[in-house]
Amino acid sequence: MDYLYAFLIGGIICVIGQILMDVTKLTAPRILVIFVVAGAILTGLGLYEPLVKFAKNGATVPLPGFGYSLAKGAMDGAKDGFLGAITGGIKNTAAGVTAAVVFGYFVALIFSPKSKR
Repeated sequence: MDYLYAFLIGGIICVIGQILMDVTKLTAPRILVIFVVAGAILTGLGLYEPLVKFAKNGATVPLPGFGYSLAKGAMDGAKDGFLGAITGGIKNTAAGVTAAVVFGYFVALIFSPKSKR
């Protein structure tokens, strides 16, 4: 059942993103930012944690999950003061950001992308 819940919740998040792209004039980068900020705000309000416990990776892998990790790290680090709040978010998301940069670099090397003209 865990796989089903992860699939359903992750799919619902993706459907929301697709609906936003189809119905509004928002660009993809703006929708990505909305998702990250929404994940952080919902975490701060205590609403995203139950979703993570229910759907596990179905809620943590999509972009709201990045906002969740960022906010969760900042809230945990805030116990050590202001500097802890800043470094806590960075510590929680460092692995994901590093993986995205490294894999993006390798893909760029393999496929030699060209800029649009």
